[in-house]
Amino acid sequence: MLTDTALREAFSHFPQGVVLVAAEVDGVRQGLVASTFTVGVSLDPPLVSVAVQHSSRTWPLLRAQEHLGVTMLGPAQLPVARQLASTDRARRFDGVEVSVDPQGALLVKDAPAWMTVRIYDQMRAGDHDLVLLEVLSIGSDPGAEAVVFHRSRYKELAGEGQNTPHAVTRGSRS
Repeated sequence: MLTDTALREAFSHFPQGVVLVAAEVDGVRQGLVASTFTVGVSLDPPLVSVAVQHSSRTWPLLRAQEHLGVTMLGPAQLPVARQLASTDRARRFDGVEVSVDPQGALLVKDAPAWMTVRIYDQMRAGDHDLVLLEVLSIGSDPGAEAVVFHRSRYKELAGEGQNTPHAVTRGSRS
């Protein structure tokens, strides 16, 4: 049977990158954590996408901003990832080092990659809105790794050359 529980369980097998979409709104830091982020939607113009639940109380505040920051979370942000995703908006950014550009785009420091964006288009997609974001500026730390959301948990990616219990090598299948 096709249920929300069955969908969530099956979808959890697909690892997804984790980002913080954020801005400073009227002097208050606002952000939402999303694992529904997709890069490379388009190169000309440069577009990425994120899906945001209709029930989000933060998205209406963010979508009204001209510029947003998108921070790809890495191992340095793992200790605060759940805090950034919490429903307690007043304390989401407690102890988190950020930078805010003159247009209000908020980025977390020491992240693997980051970008500033503006909304390019938005469409209804079931219980979410699919938002296309135009990339205005971008940067990354070439040696840094990102975290993923997999099996309903935040996880670090294994570094190059590390053996993992589920690695597939020639002639074997896990």
